[in-house]
Amino acid sequence: MNLGMPELLIVALVVVLVFGASQLPKLARSVGQAQKEFKQGLKEGAKDDDEDQDKDQTST
Repeated sequence: MNLGMPELLIVALVVVLVFGASQLPKLARSVGQAQKEFKQGLKEGAKDDDEDQDKDQTST
């Protein structure tokens, strides 16, 4: 999937039409917060996996 400049402009225009210019900052903030929470969840999941592996190694 190769998106060039014209395609990106069309997508941006559609986003502005659908959400409205006043809603874009709220949308961007929500996306940023969701990304932050997703990364935090990944870190916690990796931490839990490491702890589980440590428990498995000490019990054998």
